[in-house]
Amino acid sequence: MPTRRRLLLGGAAALASALGGCNSPLPAASGGGRQRLHLLGEARLPHRLAFRGTQVGGLSGIDYDNDKGEYLLLSDDRSDMAPARFYTARWAFGAIPELSEVTSLRQADGTTWAPRRQAREGVPVPDPEALRLRPDTGSILWTSEGDEARGFGPALYESRRDGSLLRQFELPAMFEPSRERRRGARDNLGFEGLALTPDNRHCWLAMENALAQDGAVPSVDSAGGPCRFTRVELSSGRAVGQIAYQPDRIPMRPLLTGTYADNGVSEILMLDAHRMLVLERAYATGVGNSLRLYEIDTRDATDTLALDALTPGNHRAATKTLVADFATLGLSRLDNTEGMCWGPPLPDGQRVLVVVSDDNFNPLQVTQFAAFAFTDRP
Repeated sequence: MPTRRRLLLGGAAALASALGGCNSPLPAASGGGRQRLHLLGEARLPHRLAFRGTQVGGLSGIDYDNDKGEYLLLSDDRSDMAPARFYTARWAFGAIPELSEVTSLRQADGTTWAPRRQAREGVPVPDPEALRLRPDTGSILWTSEGDEARGFGPALYESRRDGSLLRQFELPAMFEPSRERRRGARDNLGFEGLALTPDNRHCWLAMENALAQDGAVPSVDSAGGPCRFTRVELSSGRAVGQIAYQPDRIPMRPLLTGTYADNGVSEILMLDAHRMLVLERAYATGVGNSLRLYEIDTRDATDTLALDALTPGNHRAATKTLVADFATLGLSRLDNTEGMCWGPPLPDGQRVLVVVSDDNFNPLQVTQFAAFAFTDRP
């Protein structure tokens, strides 16, 4: 997360604390039906935890390695505190997660990624946000929201488990920011979500908010423009499909008019070949966070890959169904949850959904792990 937004959130968190904390109750979500998430366990890592020469924090992506029984955790540190990296950890629900390794992500020449103050001309500074382990190859897909200030759009990379780079994917030009900022991904609102299809043949990239040409960002009064979810064929490395997803308007108003608030897609995860879970994460000063999980069917929307701009009437966005409002799930607090994956199944075979929050390296926030038993629709 760029310094500018981190400072905004830090100040907002301090004000929230002064006004009574970040856990004000949210309105009950509509949707009805039986509860589909049941809390199994919750844990936190200490703030500013030191591990093998790095400061642990900013955990924005998580995935589970079934073969090794460990989690992969991607930090969104833009190489400011240590080179761009991911951690491995084990977690027994109810205990504190135990870190076992840290791996630096590397460029094509084998060097680690430099911070912006040392960046070379023509080389972006990645803003890591999401990762997925490819079980068929053992490699890792990971996204960067981009380096918009220096003219670089969001990106998708594939690396070996040792952090060495295998490839950078070539993506449609629609994501590249234009010089006048009227097109492309907005700063810090790029590829926030990444999902792998069960057959390991495709991945989906999810924008946090709309491209500049597709509409505004959400406000407390308007949902803004749609996010593009892009399907990439892994064998060819090409984008082969795309749908639109409409995020909610910001679900709560800041206690002080004009102070910071936002909402957007923070992660996606496949339920099966076509159904997807979408996590929306919002924040409003003096109120706190909102986390809402939705389900969509990717076949329900029209393909938008060939559309230069998304406008009312030229596409059909995916219909979404509320799975859970996290305010109702018994967590000790809601924070900036950005990572989501399937964990080890329960003894009866029921799926376990695991999430992790990004503390933004902010002492007023937390690195929170939570696990839930997940009930699918009949």
